[in-house]
Amino acid sequence: MSGRQWDESDVRIRPNKKGSRPRTKDRPKHEDATIGRVIGVDRGRYTAVVDEGTKTERTVLAMRARELRRQAVVPGDRVALVGDISGGQDALARLVRIEERSTLLRRSADDTDPVERAVVANADQVVVVVAAADPEPRPGFIDRTLVAAHDAGITPVLVITKADLREPTDLLETYVPLGLDVVVSRAGTGEVDENGSLPVHAEALATLHGLLDGHVSALLGHSGVGKSTLVNALTGAGRATGGVNKVTGRGRHTSSSAIALKVPESPTGTWVVDTPGVRSFGLAHVDEQGVVDAFEDLVPATAECARGCTHAVDAPGCALDAWVEEGKAGPHGADRLASLRKLLASRVEASEDVKELGEHGA
Repeated sequence: MSGRQWDESDVRIRPNKKGSRPRTKDRPKHEDATIGRVIGVDRGRYTAVVDEGTKTERTVLAMRARELRRQAVVPGDRVALVGDISGGQDALARLVRIEERSTLLRRSADDTDPVERAVVANADQVVVVVAAADPEPRPGFIDRTLVAAHDAGITPVLVITKADLREPTDLLETYVPLGLDVVVSRAGTGEVDENGSLPVHAEALATLHGLLDGHVSALLGHSGVGKSTLVNALTGAGRATGGVNKVTGRGRHTSSSAIALKVPESPTGTWVVDTPGVRSFGLAHVDEQGVVDAFEDLVPATAECARGCTHAVDAPGCALDAWVEEGKAGPHGADRLASLRKLLASRVEASEDVKELGEHGA
C-alpha cells in the first residue's frame, strides 16, 4: 500500500482564542472625531464640552480609549471624541486623542519626587490666591507657583484675600514691583452664604472679572484662603468652602478635584479652573536655571556672577548680594534672594538624597 502524499491543505491551524485578526500597532486616526474641552475628571470618567459657544453646545461624558491609559487627561485638555456625543443622560463617548497642548502647568509632590503631576492644560493665566491673614501668607508658595508658571509660559496673577483682617503691605511691596497684576480682596457687605462665607467685595470682583475675561485661568492656593469663595462669586457654582483649623492654622480641604467652570456674562472661552487646595508645590521638573530665570528682579545680577556660580550664600563671586544691598531688587530684595536660595538649596539636597540612595543600592 503506497503512502499518502501530504500537502499544506491537510494541516489544520487552531484558531487563536484571543481572536483571528493579526495584532497591529496602527490605530485609527479618527479624523472625523469631535473636538471638546475637558472640564472635569472623576474616577475614570471625563466630562467635556463640545460645540462651545454655539446653539448646540453641550456636555458629554466620555471614557478614555485603551491606548491613552498611560497619558494624563486634565481639565483644559482639548480632546477628540467619538461614539455617542449626544450628551444624553445615558450617553457615553470615547476619548481617543489628546490634542496638542499650548501650555501645561505641572508640579511634583516635593522637590525630590521625579513624578510630574499635570494640574491644568491650555491655561494662559495662573491666579495665585493667598490670604493676608488666617491662614498666614506663605511667600515661599507664591514664589514656587511663579516659577512653575514661568516654566509653563503662563501669565501669573496674584489675588490677596481677607485684606479686611490685615493690610497686605509687605506682599504688595514685594510683588507689585515685579509687574504682576495684583488684586486685593476684602469681605463685602451682606449676609453670609450657606457655607458661612461673606460676599466678595464688589470692586475686587469687578477687577478680577476684567482680568479673567477671554482667558482660561487656573486658581491655585492653600486650603482656607478663600479660593472657592472667589470661584463661587465669579461663577455662581456653589462650591463648598471651608475655614481654618484653629489648632494647626491651616485650611480644611473642600475641593477634592479640579473642575473648569464657565464665568457667566463673559466672552466665549472664559473659564476658571478651581483646583484642590495644595499642601506643597514641588518643582522637581524645573531645572536650576529655570528656577533662577523666574526671579526676574534678580536675573540681571547673575550676568556678573562667576561662571558656574551656584548663587548659594557661600558661593564665591556671587553678585546677587551686592545687587540686593544696592536696593536694585526693591525693598524686599533680601527676602526674594532668601527665597531663591531656599529653592536652589532644596534641589541640591534632593539630588544628594537621590545620589545617596543610589550608592546604598549599588
